[in-house]
Amino acid sequence: MSKITVNNMNLWYTDFQALKNINMEINEHEITAFIGPSGCGKSTFLKSLNRMNDLVAGCRIEGDIRLDQEDIYASDYDVNMLRKRVGMVFQHPNPFPMSIYDNIAYGPRTHGIKDKKTLDEIVERSLKGAAIWEEVKDDLSKNALRISGGQQQRICIARALAVEPEVLLMDEPTSALDPISTAKIEDLVQDLKDRYTIVMVTHNMQQAARVSDKTAFFLTGETIEFGETTQIFSNPADKRTEDYVSGRFG
Repeated sequence: MSKITVNNMNLWYTDFQALKNINMEINEHEITAFIGPSGCGKSTFLKSLNRMNDLVAGCRIEGDIRLDQEDIYASDYDVNMLRKRVGMVFQHPNPFPMSIYDNIAYGPRTHGIKDKKTLDEIVERSLKGAAIWEEVKDDLSKNALRISGGQQQRICIARALAVEPEVLLMDEPTSALDPISTAKIEDLVQDLKDRYTIVMVTHNMQQAARVSDKTAFFLTGETIEFGETTQIFSNPADKRTEDYVSGRFG
């Protein structure tokens, strides 16, 4: 079942067209990976799915992006609610300079939850959901900046989960991490897809092949090919896709 539908989407930064005629259906409870060389538009497209590009001066979008059939760029669409429903995890871990507990409770508090017992339950559930509860449960008052990078990234995932999103966008979530931390995040992503729809940008083609159900290959602002990950990597329909996944460029 389609969770996000994109039709004839074009995006400009002032006069530069960064995305050209994007069409895609992202299915619920699947992991969709975006691959392609640097500057191909994959992160720009990812950020358009929860309107993070609204914050960029000169950004203009045409076309149609729908979440559960609702146009997220409609003039009356609640952007704050969109970003609650569609969470974001960035390339570099970016915990707030506060305790682990307050990092996770930040979003729920912003949405009006003040009851300590309720917040305690959300913090525990979110940290368990991000597979880090056992590592930090006895030290929730510790500053989140004083734990390892891999732990910080899982704290950021837990922070995103705390507001109960439906979709989780991940922009190269393991690129700054060591191999052991990367493996933990990949295992976590596989577990999370039972409850969330996950869209991931990655420069690591092996990672896309390992964890995703569908893969889209971007090049110079276009989706060259989009389909089942096994097909994209083993039998691509377009020679440019074949050249990229086989390492001939990129």
